[in-house]
Amino acid sequence: MGWFGKVVGGTIGFALGGPLGAVAGAAFGHTFDSSKKQYYINDNARLSSGEEAQFTFFIAAFSMLAKLAKVDGRISEEEIKSIENFMVNDLNLNLESRRLAMNIFHAATRSQETFHDFANQFYMQFSRQPQLLELMMDMLFRVSVADGVLSKSEEQLIHSAARAFNFNDAEYSKFKSRYIKDFEKYYAILGCSQNDSDDQIKKQYRKLVLEYHPDKIASKGLPDEFTKFANDKFREIQGAYEVIKKEKGIK
Repeated sequence: MGWFGKVVGGTIGFALGGPLGAVAGAAFGHTFDSSKKQYYINDNARLSSGEEAQFTFFIAAFSMLAKLAKVDGRISEEEIKSIENFMVNDLNLNLESRRLAMNIFHAATRSQETFHDFANQFYMQFSRQPQLLELMMDMLFRVSVADGVLSKSEEQLIHSAARAFNFNDAEYSKFKSRYIKDFEKYYAILGCSQNDSDDQIKKQYRKLVLEYHPDKIASKGLPDEFTKFANDKFREIQGAYEVIKKEKGIK
């Protein structure tokens, strides 16, 4: 987490405004305000463009998860546990990173900003990187169903994120079906249907493998802490294709 020391030290080289900036300020005890002049101790303290993207992604992820957990009116112990399990098992965060993530999570729960405010700012930052938008959708679903139930209010909020990210209803249904335990989910993971030809399925699989290769995803500004999650998605794509290959006898 290359940006961590720079931000904690108060020597950030860019200003993060908007709802996410407000949460970041509360979590770190700084002011992230584009209207205020920034001072630097040295040029090495500046955030690179990649670190800026990583910082924004990290803040957005735990801010949106916080509002999602609170959508029913209160955050239960089970929901906190599911967030912590997600940090450990899916993201492989170390203790310091988990503490930081929970600071952001709690700051977001206290924030007057809405889930939609966070989602809209996230989209503005990553609108040209659909893989990262899709990863965020996967995170929202993954954490929501950790307790075995996707509540109506949770689904409504996640659906609103899909709209904010400019995904249509068919694409949203594919995201959702990845978390339904039936064979159709494997086609949903690839963005295909059972009626597609073998050649169409092969073409879509190759496209996804290219788009979601860990090296390519990492180059787009994904924080190091989310690399394991992205790698898991890459393996999920490969696994789904293997299941479909066997079922359809694809050579």
